[in-house]
Amino acid sequence: MQKTVSLTVNGKPASATVEGRTLLVQLLREHLGLTGTHVGCDTSQCGACVVHVNGEAIKSCTLLAVQAEGANVLTIEGVANGDTLHPVQQKFLEHAALQCGFCTPGFIVAAKALLDENKNPTEEETRYWLAGNLCRCTGYDKIVRAVLDAAAVMRGENPPSPAT
Repeated sequence: MQKTVSLTVNGKPASATVEGRTLLVQLLREHLGLTGTHVGCDTSQCGACVVHVNGEAIKSCTLLAVQAEGANVLTIEGVANGDTLHPVQQKFLEHAALQCGFCTPGFIVAAKALLDENKNPTEEETRYWLAGNLCRCTGYDKIVRAVLDAAAVMRGENPPSPAT
């Protein structure tokens, strides 16, 4: 059975007609063309598909599209403000907190959720928050440093640039 799902994605109204079994990640990628949200594992283990739904970070492979009816969804495509990168995005670049980049959108969206909730997380809190995201390339130190520096920027501080 098909159903039309209407929601707001990255601040813009969107709708698509989907099968009842369609996942939110599929709606975003296949129906709305927002391919920055990745499907990494099909088992909700990797975090590559993290998006915000009504301000909460969720793995979009765990939510049926029809459950997102009327929701406000933020994907990686909506994190930047036009051409201005979000501090988390900027710090991921500065810290080279990525290699292949496949996991990066999920990490950035998850980190943004952390910083929206906690303006001054500790390293331990950051690692705990990001534990649902897996990276097979970089290790996690650069990712954690990027998030902590982004938090400092968002608090109005000027963290030193990472060593090159």
